[in-house]
Amino acid sequence: MRNKLLPWALGMALLLGPALLRAQDCPPVAQAPTADQIEQGQRAARDRGALWRLRKDGRQSYLFGTAHVGRLAWAFPGPKLQQALAEVEVLALEVDLSAPGTQAELAQAQAEAARLTLSAQEQARLDRQADRVCLPRQALAGLHPVMQAVTYTVMAGRRAGLDPAYGQEAMLLAWAKATGRPVVALESVGLQMRALLPREPGAARRLLQFSLASLEKGDAERSLERLGQAWAEGDLRRLADLATLCECQPAAEELALHRRLNDARNPHLAERIAAEHAKGRPLLAAVGLLHMTGPQALTDLLRHQGFDVERLQ
Repeated sequence: MRNKLLPWALGMALLLGPALLRAQDCPPVAQAPTADQIEQGQRAARDRGALWRLRKDGRQSYLFGTAHVGRLAWAFPGPKLQQALAEVEVLALEVDLSAPGTQAELAQAQAEAARLTLSAQEQARLDRQADRVCLPRQALAGLHPVMQAVTYTVMAGRRAGLDPAYGQEAMLLAWAKATGRPVVALESVGLQMRALLPREPGAARRLLQFSLASLEKGDAERSLERLGQAWAEGDLRRLADLATLCECQPAAEELALHRRLNDARNPHLAERIAAEHAKGRPLLAAVGLLHMTGPQALTDLLRHQGFDVERLQ
């Protein structure tokens, strides 16, 4: 399976925080930028990802395709995104990780997932990944084993210079808080978790094994780098090609997982964006860029909702 669960799981791992990283031989962890870095970043900011203007009923909103991890330079919005931010009154995210009740939703969704009793070998494989990212082995013990593997996958990206702290959602949420814009969630944390965590034990164990194998082979880091580069260039064609992203031939099971985690969620996302736009306040909807690919591309579904959709970058 390589790492097809990665794009959709990244946002969930943001819930877990930096969590007690040790210093020795560890991947670099995002640091708060200095005043000089902020000045340089703002001066060098350019548009990355993809941005669309949405028009309906005489009003306009925006759709921004995000990356859930990033580099420091990516955290500074370019001119077109800055203009969109200046025009909108509401920020709509897939989930609002700052909302009260988030941890309770996370716990409930994990409780509903298939229970896995790990073998000694499986636990040892998870422990090796904890060692590799410099986490205490018990730091994630309260999480479902699949979520543990997903979290290690995100943390592995730090060795490639990619960190969730520099993801677009984190940047946009900070902007909304600083400017007093309200934040609305297009989905619940529980809904996303239920899409990721299988309820059938065999499927959950296969997903765990696939994830661990991806980490052990180094596929996770390479996939993150390819995803990050495609996002920075706004390359929808490359993002839509799963074989290119994973450098493999996806199996039927893998394609089904992609449809469940990406395509199947898009109709609800389109309905929620339309509902928020109908309230009369212009909004910026920030959704992972992969959702703008495939037969159920979010941009196409918004056109079916009556929007005029124009790509700006």
